[in-house]
Amino acid sequence: MEKMQHKTVVLIGILLLSLSFPLHNKVSADEGSEAQTVSFHTENQMTLQKRELPDPVPRFVYDTGLNFEYPDAVRGIYVTGPSAGGSRFEKLTKLIKDTELNSMVIDIKEDAGILTYKPEEESPYHDVGRNYIKDPKKLLKTLEEKEIYPIARIVVFKDSELAKKRPEWSFKENGKVWANGKGESFVNPFMKEVWDYNVEVAKKAAEMGFQEIQFDYVRFPEGFEKRDDILTYNEGDYKDFEGDNVQKRVTAVTDFVKYAREELEYYDVDVSVDIFGYSATIAEAPGIGQNFTKISEQVDVISSMIYPSHWTSYFGIPFPDKEPYKLVSEYAKVENERLGELEDPPTSRPWIQDFDAPWLYRGEPTKHYDKEEVEAQIKALNEHGINEFLLWNPVNSYSENVDYTP
Repeated sequence: MEKMQHKTVVLIGILLLSLSFPLHNKVSADEGSEAQTVSFHTENQMTLQKRELPDPVPRFVYDTGLNFEYPDAVRGIYVTGPSAGGSRFEKLTKLIKDTELNSMVIDIKEDAGILTYKPEEESPYHDVGRNYIKDPKKLLKTLEEKEIYPIARIVVFKDSELAKKRPEWSFKENGKVWANGKGESFVNPFMKEVWDYNVEVAKKAAEMGFQEIQFDYVRFPEGFEKRDDILTYNEGDYKDFEGDNVQKRVTAVTDFVKYAREELEYYDVDVSVDIFGYSATIAEAPGIGQNFTKISEQVDVISSMIYPSHWTSYFGIPFPDKEPYKLVSEYAKVENERLGELEDPPTSRPWIQDFDAPWLYRGEPTKHYDKEEVEAQIKALNEHGINEFLLWNPVNSYSENVDYTP
């Protein structure tokens, strides 16, 4: 997919047509032709002049004053707000400098609904801001100087803070805001107010200089199909939707992605979405409202979360966490087939695993993910023509001595 190499302000020029004789003018354009023709007739109908109008003038785009080049292929790491604004940041930038890595996905709005920087006092987001990243623009300037491609991660519908502040935008059970088994609450994807709340955060990230907005948790809560008739919530504009509840959820989630991309067009940023890997293997995930194909049609980048630890017995693999190469290889075959059905597919950039999953082993020795396991996942992707990837480690401690282009 073609990427913009530089961000710039485009000024609209004004076309001045001056004629040295009186005339009546008539504008005509042949449908299907690339150029429009303007025919000018003098009063005595003796002179005919044809002039071509310029191509449609370019649109204005926001200028951050920063310049980033899209890498040959994004090879990135996940970075929390505290890591981006703290002492670990220097270690992470050195990791990128010393390896084939080139990008950072940095939390701007994280899982609980917290912003990782402190907006101005008059901002509606001031109360959910934390001073992890003390000067976001300075951070982006540093990334520019170090030639590290910046991606802003924004968690959307998983948002305990917003659910607490605006319970009418959330899901209720027995009159109280519903929370899952981990104590986490979600806000309602049917509500346009929730859309705008998150899109405005994305716009602020674009103004800081981030080159891509990555939306995460673009979905209903897991297992929502089992709670659909129990929870109380507003269906907004989807109340009279003609279709079953599954399609209603799929449509709302897809519509949000489409809306966000349109709203961010002025900022000339790419838009990406994190999505469950298994969504590519089925028609759609019925409870959470994710349809791999429909979401892929609305984004520049699709980032499936394909951590081997997140699959049960799948693709005929009894214990996927123990076989990272095979799991990723089998997944890549499926994804390539699905994206191959699209006329204009997005860039595939999966999330891969660089962490251990001891909860899977129940007393058995846990498989340790290190250099070999990370390289195995990258190799599997490369063999299927997928050259971009993102590494996830929740505490940003990444394996050493990895060859990221095996």
